[in-house]
Amino acid sequence: MANHRVTTIIYAVVHFISFLKFSVGVDTLFPNQTIVVGQTLISENLIFELGFFSPGTSRNKFLGIWYKSTPGVCVWVANRNNPITDSQGVFLAIAGNGTLVISRAGSIIWSANSSGVASNPVLQLLDTGNLVLLEDSSQDSSQSYIWQSFDYPTDTWLPGMKMVDDIDAGVEKYLTSWRNSNDPSPGDYVYKIENQGLPEMVVYKGTKKMYRTGKWNGLYFSGVLPFPNDIFNPELVFIEERLVSIAEPYDSSVFIRGTLDTSGILQRGCMNAKKDRNRVQVVPKDPCDEYGQCGPNGFCRIDKPIRCECFKGFAPKFQKEWDLQDWSGGCTRIRPLNCESGDSFLEIKRVKYPDTLKYWLNASMSLNECQAECLKNCGCTAYANLYITNGGHGCLMWFGDLIDIREHPPADGKQNIYIRLPASELGKSFYSGSNLEKEKEKKRPFKLILISIASGVFVSGFINGGILLMARRKRRASKSNEKDLELPLLKLATIVAATNNFSRENIIGEGGFGPVYRGNLSAEEEIAVKRLSRTSGQGLEEFKNEVILIAKLQHRNLVRLLGCCIEGEERMLIYEYLQNKSLDYFVFDQNQRRLLTWPKRFDIIMGIARGLLYLHQDSRLKVIHRDLKTSNILLDVNLNPKISDFGLARSFAEGQCNARTKRVVGTYGYMAPEYTIDGKFSVKSDVFSLGVVLLEIVSGKKNRAFDHSDHYYSLLGHAWLLWKENKTLELMDECFNDTFIESQVKRCIQVGLLCVQKFAEDRPDMSSVIFMLGTDGAILPEPKEPGFFIERSSSPVRSCTSASMNSGRETMSITDLEAR
Repeated sequence: MANHRVTTIIYAVVHFISFLKFSVGVDTLFPNQTIVVGQTLISENLIFELGFFSPGTSRNKFLGIWYKSTPGVCVWVANRNNPITDSQGVFLAIAGNGTLVISRAGSIIWSANSSGVASNPVLQLLDTGNLVLLEDSSQDSSQSYIWQSFDYPTDTWLPGMKMVDDIDAGVEKYLTSWRNSNDPSPGDYVYKIENQGLPEMVVYKGTKKMYRTGKWNGLYFSGVLPFPNDIFNPELVFIEERLVSIAEPYDSSVFIRGTLDTSGILQRGCMNAKKDRNRVQVVPKDPCDEYGQCGPNGFCRIDKPIRCECFKGFAPKFQKEWDLQDWSGGCTRIRPLNCESGDSFLEIKRVKYPDTLKYWLNASMSLNECQAECLKNCGCTAYANLYITNGGHGCLMWFGDLIDIREHPPADGKQNIYIRLPASELGKSFYSGSNLEKEKEKKRPFKLILISIASGVFVSGFINGGILLMARRKRRASKSNEKDLELPLLKLATIVAATNNFSRENIIGEGGFGPVYRGNLSAEEEIAVKRLSRTSGQGLEEFKNEVILIAKLQHRNLVRLLGCCIEGEERMLIYEYLQNKSLDYFVFDQNQRRLLTWPKRFDIIMGIARGLLYLHQDSRLKVIHRDLKTSNILLDVNLNPKISDFGLARSFAEGQCNARTKRVVGTYGYMAPEYTIDGKFSVKSDVFSLGVVLLEIVSGKKNRAFDHSDHYYSLLGHAWLLWKENKTLELMDECFNDTFIESQVKRCIQVGLLCVQKFAEDRPDMSSVIFMLGTDGAILPEPKEPGFFIERSSSPVRSCTSASMNSGRETMSITDLEAR
């Protein structure tokens, strides 16, 4: 009897220890166990966790997998089509037939579609993030898996997970976005392999193509960076020229994930635990990545002021719309092809191949044979090498319109296409973008300009045919080093008429450069005219700087420069007109601020961040803005943000990290400490300014004008005090109490504080900022003390500037200091 009691006690203790071990998180679930709400599985090395969760503000429950260190970053959802509205009695278990099920009160809510039957099945969460059902006695290999979550991806692609398009096996695996941040059910966007002619990766919204990587050229996808690289090195499997699968190999030292977000944006992030850094790649990365940006037979060039052009021998199909920069109608041939009397071909170098809507291919032909074959068929409109490997081989021919072509300089420069034209058209040039005004087509006298712009750098230019041509070159540089810029030039008379002779009623802003006027070139085309004032604190230097820099920059979150006017003493820049003025008009106004709900403010924050990432990393020039502030963020009709005012911006050479100036220019309250005090500036000084803007957007308060009854710190200091007291939500503008998402607001405040840290080396770069802002629930670094964390004097300061003078200039102030 005693022995029986001892045995019973030992059994109870062992059972209790086993239960305790499971309840605090192990990686395996056995058939006699269940997981209920509040319990989880945790992978062996504490990387991933599985359990029931509620996304965002939703009360529904889902079974999902997330990073253990960042619970909000969900990488897989089981029952995304079957939300659990009542979690009472819900559990996950292995059913008697070896199937994984979510059950409640005897009803099956969700079950795994197992490929086989196991006699002794167990469920295990691996360090890869893969949830697998396997025989308890089997080896840890994918061949023995009865079922695995990697076969059913949701919106996230993890290393080891395959995307598949295998028609022979009838298998297709692809990513599908969430419906929204509160609902993981399948959304509007999918990211998948498409084998149409040559394989590529494509994002669809329903049946509409939104983005494609470009065709596989034998080395890499023609519209993205070549593989391999130091972050992503995918493994691709081809069968008979078809891309069957693509996967990222698993590397335990690097955490990588790709996400298709609810707006169709692809983000691929990397966090290297050893080096403690985050990096992210975002596509579409610029407007030319958007599918069919320039319409049929249009060519997208992101480095041009007007990005869409028609090829030689083509003209806009709808000229009026084209002049208004609506390029969706594309281009049409000026003269039809003439097979009998002879056609020839125009070579366009370094391009993303057009989409293969109607095509023919042959893998064994040479390029010359391909040309001959194209000439035999009157319907052939272009040809190219199928692959660029081994000097180029194979033949790809297009029939009909050419869709989605962009300039994309690959490393080897061999990705060229040959467009068929009547021989008479080959001597003509590209059709450039918008006319803006027909008067620019008229020939006007030659005028030479020679201006020094920086140490050892000159700009020479001439006005001919209404186009300002500028060449930027180093002193004693050869002609081969010159780079031409084309910018439409408008007559002074045209601008005078458009602005009603610079009427004061047409002034929409004023800053260090001078006044900004609203104007109308026509009933349909509105413009903003930035006119250099004779008494301006800035001058010709800033005018030249803005022309040179912004003419090369094209991004949806940067204001677009349409042209300029140089006549007599006049120096004017002509921009797109943005109906909703600047961001500060909404954020700091007691009435207008209510129009910006939290979701819209968050969209604005992300847009500003993407624009700054483009300036720092993705544009051909690495640009430091140096005057990023709330008043320099303009809003279009849909309240989309666009960074403006590049008069103080500076470009960095490749490999250059920072610079120093004796002339510190910018705006108090937005300038980083190292720039204000020592004249040092870098991408991190822009990041500081972004942090100030971010905290102003969240709080609805100005940094320098901030006033509090308990202390005399600026907005940055106040945000830091609240952070230390764990009261960050008190910083939030009360006007969006009904629309805010708590996790997003807190994350924005924390990222803002990370951006305004005192020392530049502590601040994140822009790829990390975007990664942190866009990663819901991520555990972010702890911010350190912000710059300028000192209390101001409590004595009131009397201003000598009249209210009427101050009201028009406050939002675009320029400070000119001598660095100490």
